[in-house]
Amino acid sequence: MDKKNALRAGALAAGTTLMMLLMSSPALALTRDDGDDPGQGLSVMETLGQFVLAPIVLFAVIAGLVMVLDRSTDRQPKAKAKAKA
Repeated sequence: MDKKNALRAGALAAGTTLMMLLMSSPALALTRDDGDDPGQGLSVMETLGQFVLAPIVLFAVIAGLVMVLDRSTDRQPKAKAKAKA
C-alpha cells in the first residue's frame, strides 16, 4: 500500500472512530429512571474475583473436563513412512 492510500485509510478509520464516540454519548447514563435502585458498588476484591478470577477458574474447569473426557486414542504423532529407494 502506498503512502497516499495508507493516509486515506488512517483518516477514514480515525473519522469513523470519532463519529462513533460522539454519537454514543454517555450523558444519558447520569439521568436516573423511575424505579432505578442500583445498590452498593463492588469492592476491589469483589471486582477482581468476578471479572478476573471467575473467568480463569471457569476456563480451567472446562479445559480440564475436555482433557479428562477426551476418549481419542491417537495421542502420539504418527511415524513417517520410510521412502523406498
